[in-house]
Amino acid sequence: MNEVSQEEKILRDSHTVALVGASPDVERPSYRVFSYLKEQGYRVIPVNPRFTQILGETCYPDLAAIPEKVDVVDIFRRAEDVPPIVDQAIGIGAKVVWMQLGVINEAAASRARDAGLLVVMDKCMRKEHLKMRGIQE
Repeated sequence: MNEVSQEEKILRDSHTVALVGASPDVERPSYRVFSYLKEQGYRVIPVNPRFTQILGETCYPDLAAIPEKVDVVDIFRRAEDVPPIVDQAIGIGAKVVWMQLGVINEAAASRARDAGLLVVMDKCMRKEHLKMRGIQE
């Protein structure tokens, strides 16, 4: 039997994703990931103080403003912007911090792990989900 990767386990066990850095711009990677995850049945909550709604979902200014439980905090921000987002993820009791492709912040990852969160860095949730389904892009 194949061993299940941490990413696959997260994708299978998680239901609610807060997408930090969400954008209504269809050209942005965050929009593509947002719409894909929504199509796959995830509850996706956009987080961006610049917008009030994205893809029909209420957009929140930060993680603390979200009125429901969040499993995964998916981060579409520059690496230097990650530490306060990780602090908020810890504060709201998220289970996972997922930093998108190209986003690497070892100090923030270490802080999240020390607080008991799972951490994925430099990987795309959409690509990992497609891979889990046996689809290569």
